[in-house]
Amino acid sequence: MPSRMQVEIAEQPDALRRTFEALLPRVGELAALARDTRQVLFIARGSSDNAAVYGQYLCSVRAGRLATMASPSVATAYRAGLDLRGVLAVAVSQSGATEEIVATLDWARDCGARCVAVTNAPDSPLAGVADATLLTQAGTELAVPATKTYTTELAAMAVLAAALSAPGSPRGGVGHQGRDGGMGPSGSRGDGVGVEELQRVPEAVAAMLEVAPAAEALAGRLTEVETLVVSGRGFAYSTALELALKLKETCYLPAVGLSYADLVHGPIAIVDAGTPALLVAAGDGPMLPEMTRLAATLAGRGAPVYGIGGDHGFAAACRAALPGPALPEHLAPFALIVPGQLLTEALARAKGIDPDAPRGLHKVTQTDT
Repeated sequence: MPSRMQVEIAEQPDALRRTFEALLPRVGELAALARDTRQVLFIARGSSDNAAVYGQYLCSVRAGRLATMASPSVATAYRAGLDLRGVLAVAVSQSGATEEIVATLDWARDCGARCVAVTNAPDSPLAGVADATLLTQAGTELAVPATKTYTTELAAMAVLAAALSAPGSPRGGVGHQGRDGGMGPSGSRGDGVGVEELQRVPEAVAAMLEVAPAAEALAGRLTEVETLVVSGRGFAYSTALELALKLKETCYLPAVGLSYADLVHGPIAIVDAGTPALLVAAGDGPMLPEMTRLAATLAGRGAPVYGIGGDHGFAAACRAALPGPALPEHLAPFALIVPGQLLTEALARAKGIDPDAPRGLHKVTQTDT
């Protein structure tokens, strides 16, 4: 019998189709809610936090809107009074019941922010404090490790970015003028997120399910590994963080999730013949050459280097690589995580661990507020 986690990984294409069908008609409503805002503040923990990191890149790079990650303790422990007028606060929680996240969104509203909840649970406490709720359509998720709830949260991030880059949205998809009357510092314009390209995502995710045999083989190489470094950069950074989390919680493997930039600033010293690196890269974009060079550098030091995604050059620099999706860089995280999920599930079984019920974990995690 397949594990429940394996079944739910396979349910992701349909869950994404349902979520896009439910949320894309909300683009106009979200654009109106965000019309007077200039900044996005994401509030989340765990896998939802990793989805929010994707949202941060998507809103900043594609929608031209400054996006940052919140520190919930600023609200719940320090009870700081901040001026959040002009801020769109987006709280992400699959259960909508994590008290810390609910309290932080409530705090943001009291501080003047417009508030959006992203959750898989209708009538959740989180939805009760939001101006608008993006209800994902993952269905019931029984395995403790989040899979389809994570990717449907990515879908909510994409719909939000589409709303922020809609015509008439402040700075959305149109760039901005700098002090000299030209474009901003990068000289580039946000290209937005289009409805048509989002409709390609479920099919690309479905194609990644075919990677299962290769993921099983790679899991066999990692069963005796004691520490693993997982790295990506740009849009793929969120995937690296989520994959590292999955390996830690599901396989009890100390996996260090780092951006490429953070890795080369010192922690690269821990990567050696006994500490492999698992690198994640989209098949195009400005980060691919850097990730390919990193793979070659680490391999040159004698470290086992494995990859997910990238192109032929990236795969050639790795000892083994799982293929990635035929999606542009800004949408690749939807499907890049699937080989990582399959690898995690296979590795847990290879280590004699039940992937559906890791020790000490529950579907809803509460932290002190």
